Amino acid sequence: MFAQVFGATTLGINGILITVEVDIANGLPGFDIVGLPDASVREARERVRAAIKNSGFTFPGQRIIVNLAPADFKKDSSGLDLPIAIGILIASGQLTGEECLNAVFIGELSLEGKLRAVSGVLPMTITAGNNGPSNVFVAPDNAQEAAISGLVKVFAAPTLLETVLHLQGMQRLVERPFLDVSTAPDLTDVDFSEVQGQLTAKRALEIAAAGGHNVIMIGAPGSGKTMLARRLPTILPAMSAKESLEVTQIYSVAGLLHGLNGLVDKRPFRSPHHTISDAGLVGGGRMPRPGEVTLSHNGVLFLDELPEFRRSVLEVLRQPLEDGQVTIARVNASLSFPAKFMLIAAMNPCPCGWAGDAERECNCSAHDIRQYQKKISGPLLDRIDLHVHVPRLNYQEMVDPSQREASAAIRQRVEAARTRQYNRLKKYGLFCNAQMGRRHLKATCSVMPEAEFLLKQAFEKMSLSARGYDRIIKVGRTIADLSNEDKISASHIAEAIHFRNQG
Repeated sequence: MFAQVFGATTLGINGILITVEVDIANGLPGFDIVGLPDASVREARERVRAAIKNSGFTFPGQRIIVNLAPADFKKDSSGLDLPIAIGILIASGQLTGEECLNAVFIGELSLEGKLRAVSGVLPMTITAGNNGPSNVFVAPDNAQEAAISGLVKVFAAPTLLETVLHLQGMQRLVERPFLDVSTAPDLTDVDFSEVQGQLTAKRALEIAAAGGHNVIMIGAPGSGKTMLARRLPTILPAMSAKESLEVTQIYSVAGLLHGLNGLVDKRPFRSPHHTISDAGLVGGGRMPRPGEVTLSHNGVLFLDELPEFRRSVLEVLRQPLEDGQVTIARVNASLSFPAKFMLIAAMNPCPCGWAGDAERECNCSAHDIRQYQKKISGPLLDRIDLHVHVPRLNYQEMVDPSQREASAAIRQRVEAARTRQYNRLKKYGLFCNAQMGRRHLKATCSVMPEAEFLLKQAFEKMSLSARGYDRIIKVGRTIADLSNEDKISASHIAEAIHFRNQG
């Protein structure tokens, strides 16, 4: 007999419907899975066999062939266990297939027939809802995640037996209601009011948050670079529903949603160790998975001790910083992962860390300092909008009792500036100034004559590239937005040049 049911897997960060075809025929007993199954799917044969027997059903002692269509890309999800088992039960006459035609089955089976959670359920559920099937059966631990989409009826099935009883109409499963989660402010237990001094660095981070710009902070050990970076998310605007859904899909595929109740509503803050590999940073592998730049999508990627990262690792950042996405080509497919993030980097000025300090003496030679700073390539630095010097605090600054500005107050200014940008750029499909290209600059950035004069001087004296020139205008536009001004004045450009010329 022949049976057909629907399963699902992921390709990149997108869900893909899989048609699971099962044919049972007379012949020598055998169980083969075709359609480019990966090792995890080929191993499903033994899991499915044991789960069917231990659930009280009969495993057919005939020739069983399972085809996973389409067959032009590898399937690597153990979540295909459940549809394979359901297909075998239908093909062997132990289950009628009428109610299965409008359903997608997602879940890994234990040997005793229990359903286990798998990664990537949210994009699979969204794909199911957009392509016809209206019912989705998942493991209980995936039900909350599946219900986020609101596009399908979600049934949490603890076991294979209970799934079959539901399909036979004998014991109905309870439908998991749509999970309506509104985005909430990104409140954490850290605040900018805890940072002593460093007014210039705070101003730079406010500009960066307002325009989505990249920042590098250069300063002595203990000057507060890491402390400042970790407080940046507290002044970023709250994510929209669309942004939350994008981030939640990425985290679903990466298997990072376990224990979360609904959408990821806080902007990501990722801080990988400097020993990370190229693939760990931008994604990759035989079946490509998201890397740190994609996990930072709509949020912040913080690279502490920047020169300690391998140069090859840092160089792979250049494409995502420019394009906002990562493209990974493999023999079977070319996948694109979103990567619109803010890069915040921190480094010491020299190997010992004390070059330029007013009180501590640097014991590095000029050659040592040059070699240390050369670890960061010019093209990468050219893609960083704000270069900030973070000096070591003196005693008076450390004990200053004056009230410091809280994150909430800074955040209000940032959100007002982002609103101005959104209203100006929404017709281009952009959200912040950092995303603008040359044509957007010409269309939306009105530079006053005295500001043009400053730009000309900076271009000649600083030997700016075309990219550096554009980025100064973008930062100037953000500073103007923070000042609630329509035109970019000389003061805005002067401040942008100041932050371009630090370090």
